[in-house]
Amino acid sequence: MITVHGSGDLMDEQWTVLEPLLPKAASTGRPPVWPRRRLIEGIRFRVRTGSPRRDVPVEHGPWNRVCDLFRRWQREGACQQILTG
Repeated sequence: MITVHGSGDLMDEQWTVLEPLLPKAASTGRPPVWPRRRLIEGIRFRVRTGSPRRDVPVEHGPWNRVCDLFRRWQREGACQQILTG
């Protein structure tokens, strides 16, 4: 079954391909509050629309968490690895 939540959202098949390419989450510390898929949707929304970071819809998680994750992955080279993986 394919689940599409809105225009531009990842389909389940796309998420299945993308998820293994993402950097592994830390196994120590506090458990995540926001599912990675939702945060990824926030990153994709911002890149797709070019909107200011504070305009990321709340259903994608807090705007600052979305932007922090994107910046960290850019610095670590994860974004480039995902694109070429």
